[in-house]
Amino acid sequence: MDIDLIFRIAAIGILVAVLNSLLQKSGRDEQAMMTTIAGLVVVLMMVVKEIANLFETIKALFNF
Repeated sequence: MDIDLIFRIAAIGILVAVLNSLLQKSGRDEQAMMTTIAGLVVVLMMVVKEIANLFETIKALFNF
């Protein structure tokens, strides 16, 4: 696993937290929730891609 992935996830988390805070202060709670969900989806897509790479490595290791 690359340390770059952890930094990207942390950066997305910080950005989403700031946007969420700004949107909630301005009274746009629905948009704040959508921003949080969008950030979660982006991070989950990144993690799923890494898990797929892990399974491919395991598959190649055991010659399946």
